[in-house]
Amino acid sequence: MRVPFTRVAPRTAVDSARSTLAALTVSVGTVGLAAAATRPGLLALVDQHAAAVRDSLDGDRRPLTAATLAGYAEGLREAALEHGWAPPRGPVDWDAPEWPHARLLAVCALARTLDET
Repeated sequence: MRVPFTRVAPRTAVDSARSTLAALTVSVGTVGLAAAATRPGLLALVDQHAAAVRDSLDGDRRPLTAATLAGYAEGLREAALEHGWAPPRGPVDWDAPEWPHARLLAVCALARTLDET
């Protein structure tokens, strides 16, 4: 049976943003945030990066949204790749994470706060 095109729900920007953040959480956030919970230095680094992300997204004046965080993460990843960064083939070294990983982990931490509100 064919489903009429008008009955297929379009994927919204919000759905896409949530999907992007969910994928980021699976690839970086879950393990990284667990590591930060046991490493005070990493937690401080994530907090510093989160503050910088909030500043760059004008988060003090406008509430952060899934769309703004997802867009930031995608732009960051694209820029890092253009500048020669390559994701590691194995696990991330959370004792000394590369700058893009620390920044993406901060995005995951900020995304967690969206679910709390």
